[in-house]
Amino acid sequence: MRCEDVRERLSAFLDDELDPLGSREIQQHVDECRGCAEALGRIKALAERLRAEAPYYPAPDSLRARVSQAAWSDASRGRRIAGRRIGVLSPGWLSAAAAVGVVVGGAWLFASLQQEEGSRTIGREVVSSHIRSLMASHLTDVASTDQHTVKPWFNGKLDFSPPVSDLSTSGYPLIGGRLDYLQGRPVAALVYQRRKHLINVFIWPVARTADSEAPQRTQQGYHVVHESHGGMTYWIVSDLNPEELSAFAKLLVTKTP
Repeated sequence: MRCEDVRERLSAFLDDELDPLGSREIQQHVDECRGCAEALGRIKALAERLRAEAPYYPAPDSLRARVSQAAWSDASRGRRIAGRRIGVLSPGWLSAAAAVGVVVGGAWLFASLQQEEGSRTIGREVVSSHIRSLMASHLTDVASTDQHTVKPWFNGKLDFSPPVSDLSTSGYPLIGGRLDYLQGRPVAALVYQRRKHLINVFIWPVARTADSEAPQRTQQGYHVVHESHGGMTYWIVSDLNPEELSAFAKLLVTKTP
């Protein structure tokens, strides 16, 4: 199994929502893959933290009143279950409705925290890849300022065609590209330059197609920008100042062919 597929199912595995065969496959992969085992550990720690620290908020009286009014409206139209009218104003019914609201809110909070933790994990990966490319003198596999040389070089090496833009007229010349490995899959890494600052752009396809932009963050002294555009995810890393890196990111996605 691919690490990407396993990590998408770790929450279901932890909650015992998979069939026996699926659980066994995930367990075997986690036993053999240190990265996925660490990801599972982070999810467990997050779940424990949520249970220990997340505040409990009882439903306010205004919510109880709205639920009661909506239910009474339905009941007044003659809706019946098992041949009898439901006592919609009973305290037990209202408590159940309030509990549903709390559960839904907790599930949303857990999903949000899990998504944020996943984003931070990828951020650490791309920063590490950026640092390795500088330390190992392996910045590019194909060194060229011509997008029509860099883009075809990836043909046959990836299962997608990465967009490659020429931003030299805006002060961000293309240096080249290389193959990298993130999130359990090969990805494209494009290298640009701004004066003496190098910029790594990691690109791979994503399932969701809606364009989005995450707030810029700083990890290990490097600035990281995450964008999704045209069915691709872009992780951009550099020691360039945040303002110019954000300007570069906007140019990159708006000029994508």
